Amino acid sequence: MSAKFLWYIPNQAQPGHRGDDVAPDHNSLATLTSHAKALEEHGWAGALIGTGWGRPDTFTVAAALAAQTTTFQPLIAIRPGYWRPANFASAAATLHHLTGGRVLVNIVSGKDNLAAYGDREGDQAHRYARTKEFIQVVRRLWTEEGVTYQGEHFSVTGATVVPRLTEPPRLYFGGASEAAEKVAATEADVQLFWGEPLDGVAERIERLKRLGEKWGREHAPLEFGLRVTTLVRDTTEQAWADAEAKVARMANGNGAFPPDPLRRAAVGQQRLLDLAARGEVLDDNLYTAPGRFGGGGAGTTWLVGSAEDVARSLRKYQSLGITHLVLSDTPYLPEIKRQGDQLLPLLGG
Repeated sequence: MSAKFLWYIPNQAQPGHRGDDVAPDHNSLATLTSHAKALEEHGWAGALIGTGWGRPDTFTVAAALAAQTTTFQPLIAIRPGYWRPANFASAAATLHHLTGGRVLVNIVSGKDNLAAYGDREGDQAHRYARTKEFIQVVRRLWTEEGVTYQGEHFSVTGATVVPRLTEPPRLYFGGASEAAEKVAATEADVQLFWGEPLDGVAERIERLKRLGEKWGREHAPLEFGLRVTTLVRDTTEQAWADAEAKVARMANGNGAFPPDPLRRAAVGQQRLLDLAARGEVLDDNLYTAPGRFGGGGAGTTWLVGSAEDVARSLRKYQSLGITHLVLSDTPYLPEIKRQGDQLLPLLGG
């Protein structure tokens, strides 16, 4: 199976995300479009666009960028609760149709400021049970007429979404808890992992395959992806010097890497933070120090080195079954070009 290479576009209210260049127009349509077009020009399929209350609306940003591009695929992060399934199914089907099938969807069930948009927090089991229903309803609405669904969390009666889709958007999903794995194993198309060591990723892939068999997965086999920071420089020595300098700035509290207490409560995030106890560098070049000083999510661990070093590590993940790579580093726009030109050709991109 050929690999899909995606980047990250930071739809942030504040500039300087994870050390990005600070500019007053950082989230203007012109700036974000320049990122999307650079991705098209430098070998990338598209980009993840994150979600969370306090950011510009993710779906709106994705639609605007899709309208400005021709091949760019937005991986649109969305939350059940922020969206009702029928509303989302209709919006996504419309954008997928208008863009010629370019929409990808990342379902997010982690904590957020839910009360700000009228949602209820619920415990972990509640959130993931709701997510499972959300996915089931959306899938049916994309492909069936007159859908009636009565669940604990969502219901629709005689619902038909137009246009119906013969090839609906792929559904990406994350989460490391037992509740999350039940959803991934049975309902998702692609399970995304954070930048864990190879042994941890291999163990999780095998477990999810077993769970899918145990619970009677009805869809095509689950695919797997990696979301990780890749710090690439012309030489190994320069990459490590830059990585250590960046971590030193984080340690000094320069404000570019503020911790996210909601994300840090997640099981998957805690797995990353716990890696530091195993060592500052794991496998060949997985750098765990960023997580000690505020790096969160994909910024918790970094793959560091020359393009050849990082490609060698990513090929090892691919040998485990990883076929979707969501990479990034800052400053975002120059790194789109550098890694697109230097790293992707070594990975077959």
